[in-house]
Amino acid sequence: MSGNVARDPQAGIRPAPKPSSMTREFWEGAKQGKLMLQYCRDAKKFQFYPRPVSIYTGKRNLEWREVSGKGSVYTYTVTHRGPAPFRGIAPYIIVTVDLDEGVRMMSNIHGIENTPENLVIDMPLKVTFEEINPGSDIKVPYWVPA
Repeated sequence: MSGNVARDPQAGIRPAPKPSSMTREFWEGAKQGKLMLQYCRDAKKFQFYPRPVSIYTGKRNLEWREVSGKGSVYTYTVTHRGPAPFRGIAPYIIVTVDLDEGVRMMSNIHGIENTPENLVIDMPLKVTFEEINPGSDIKVPYWVPA
């Protein structure tokens, strides 16, 4: 067997999210570098992921609000072999972030080496937005050390 490995031409090309009426505000905010979350006006709490009703009251009394984009590491995993859209970029870290607003969000972390020694639980993070693929008009939230 040769040392040359055939590379997938789609390696690292991620499928772009398709905003729906439920998620449009989130993705429009991301294009502008804003982290937008649903806010329940009755419970006075944020929720994530977007839903048609409040997880606290079951009512539709929701609005979109920009949040701070600050949080801390709740947990993480280092992925060494990802699915097709992530081939060629491993290892990478999937992090669950406790946002200052009281919700959790999963994403990738950038700005550090992708090894567990460089990431600790409760480490402060801040959000950043990057194009999902070169030349894309879709931006996704990533996390970097604060």
